[in-house]
Amino acid sequence: MNKFFYAATCFLVLFTGACKNEVNEQRISNNEVLEKQEKTENLATNGEPWTKQQLLEPRDLAHLIKNSEDSLMIFSLGAGNIIPGSKDTGPSGETQSLNNLKKELELLPKDTEIVIYCGCCPFDICPNIRPAFSLLNEMQFTNHQLLNLRDNIKVDWLDKGYPVGN
Repeated sequence: MNKFFYAATCFLVLFTGACKNEVNEQRISNNEVLEKQEKTENLATNGEPWTKQQLLEPRDLAHLIKNSEDSLMIFSLGAGNIIPGSKDTGPSGETQSLNNLKKELELLPKDTEIVIYCGCCPFDICPNIRPAFSLLNEMQFTNHQLLNLRDNIKVDWLDKGYPVGN
């Protein structure tokens, strides 16, 4: 009887331990799923390559330009050098212009504060912002933003009286 009791106790301990491990494995799996979901949600906003946090409002960039001494890099993707200090690499919807941007980016540390903008047209039809922002992601830059010009450079920047380059 003692052998039976001992065997039953061992079986119960092993079974309980196995269940506990299975529960822990399931808990880890659920945590991993949640983390992946959060990352996915943060990686794209409505299927875009940028997150909501990576959209920079025009008033905030105007404030940065006026009051910042940081080494902020601003790239124009098709609207010319309208914003002070911006560097025009051409419309990044075109291969040569996207390569121009890539050459400029290759010279920068991955943590450089970068803002890109186009402003030729509304975001939903702009051919330039997605290839450029995707390039920044692919090159693993960690501090890049898209200027939130919802309509275009005229409505969202010029008409509001924000600073204009030479």
